[in-house]
Amino acid sequence: MLATNERHKIGWGGRAAKAVTGLALAAGLAVSGLAGVGSGPAEAAAGRRVQVTGEVVDTWCAVTGIMFAYGTAHHQCAVWCAIGGIPVSIKDAAGNFYLVLRIEEDETNVAAPRLVTIQSHEVTVDGELVERDGVKYLLVTKVADDKGVINLTHEEYGVQPFGN
Repeated sequence: MLATNERHKIGWGGRAAKAVTGLALAAGLAVSGLAGVGSGPAEAAAGRRVQVTGEVVDTWCAVTGIMFAYGTAHHQCAVWCAIGGIPVSIKDAAGNFYLVLRIEEDETNVAAPRLVTIQSHEVTVDGELVERDGVKYLLVTKVADDKGVINLTHEEYGVQPFGN
């Protein structure tokens, strides 16, 4: 965690750091506890079938705001984060984040190849939504539509993390 001394803060407050820490912990618990949703014991959370449309984002930068742009300005950083194991989410038009635990037949939870290839894309997915403690977890069964990268922000913001 970042230094708590006020002179050494990096630009995002303790509240965001706590949110990301909580999200990372929740993602870890979800990966271990929700992997068997639909086929596990009766106490496993029951999901519901949904269709979600939004931009595929790396959750760390999106939640902390450390890299403030989305789309093409943030694409390279999003790919690096996904490869590095940062949880990937789909951010819908209303600003809701859906943490992707599995995509299609890819059972890889960290750095899933399919998720890496669709970073920053606008997608519509079908899947199972499980909500626990305010976090929306998504088990994607099908990418129904992939419009590619349509959020063209690089001219306005430069390419992050490098800037203009």
